[in-house]
Amino acid sequence: MTGRNLEAWMWAEACEALARAERLQRQFFRPGERGTRPVWEPPVDIFEYGLELWIVAALPGVEASRLEIGVEDGILIITGDRPAPALQRAAAIHRLEIPQGRFERRIVLPEGPLELTRRELADGCLTLVLRRSR
Repeated sequence: MTGRNLEAWMWAEACEALARAERLQRQFFRPGERGTRPVWEPPVDIFEYGLELWIVAALPGVEASRLEIGVEDGILIITGDRPAPALQRAAAIHRLEIPQGRFERRIVLPEGPLELTRRELADGCLTLVLRRSR
């Protein structure tokens, strides 16, 4: 590969990496009007082990008292609020990447009856275990 081709390839790779980062940010941060719609959507991992469905949501800095979990028409709804740190109010901000404010995540559940058997908020992750009823 010549020097010019290598430079063009590196530039194309850098542009693609930036485009992927923007898509990822848009996926997690959905701006909306305050009070009418959630501001961000937490990422989740979903695993199925036999009769159990495990859902792990990344919720850094969210307290259990600011979290609501419900099921409506076969959709699991996780909502809550992550307030801005008090330090932020008096600080000169250089970068804000950790989401804050109101959030909501909706997850379509598989068909059939499911029962929430475990709910744990630890180390910035919410773990929900739903068990299929036979």
